Amino acid sequence: MPPAGDVSGASWPRRLPPQVKIVAAVATILVIVLTPPRPPWVFLGYALILAAVVQSSGVGWRTVFSRMRVEVPFVAFAVLLPFIATGPEVTLGPLELSEPGLWAAWNILIKATLGIVVSILLAATTEAPDLVVGLQRLHVPDILVQILAAMVRYVSVVTGEWQRMSRARAARGFHGHGPRSWPVLARSLGTLFIRSYERGERVHLAMLSRGYTGRLPAAGTAAATSADWSVALVLPLTVLAVAALSWWVAR
Repeated sequence: MPPAGDVSGASWPRRLPPQVKIVAAVATILVIVLTPPRPPWVFLGYALILAAVVQSSGVGWRTVFSRMRVEVPFVAFAVLLPFIATGPEVTLGPLELSEPGLWAAWNILIKATLGIVVSILLAATTEAPDLVVGLQRLHVPDILVQILAAMVRYVSVVTGEWQRMSRARAARGFHGHGPRSWPVLARSLGTLFIRSYERGERVHLAMLSRGYTGRLPAAGTAAATSADWSVALVLPLTVLAVAALSWWVAR
């Protein structure tokens, strides 16, 4: 399976154990999410910190911007809020917009954007199997780790199966445009589900025949050192310091 990261092995985040990166990413996102939307300059501080991390980590800005397309649903929802929310209104050109709706839109957009950037940094500097190892090291419930490990291993297999089915449909003159194509696509999805389920049954039987007892083998990677934790926790602690400064100024 191809690696999930886009950064060379010489990049400092890739040298950190996955468990410390997971903790640092989750802690950073929690601080960002729990920060009140006002004053706005706090989030500018967060953005500058994350920009410095992106620049120093070797993750290209092209990678960050291309992966931020997942934010589109948040943007679409946030754009509607100033028009549908109630409360005092402000005039912006020819538009009458809800002031609480504007703040709610700002809250959603800025926190979603910063959180996605943190997630991209984690994904671009950590290969998917290493994330599974990191979750094991953090003693995440074993059933959740197994589900994630199976998804990491077989998402490319299922995607390849769908691509082969698409080529077979195209070879028979099928063009997936318009509502008339929906029944064919629905049957294809049903077939893909059945094949995936049957494959899962075969894989499970193969695992049992090889001594699988319901738990994954323990990860054999080295434990994180205090130096690793010190480096990884610089990001959440810096973000927390900015949040504390904003609280102190607003008192």
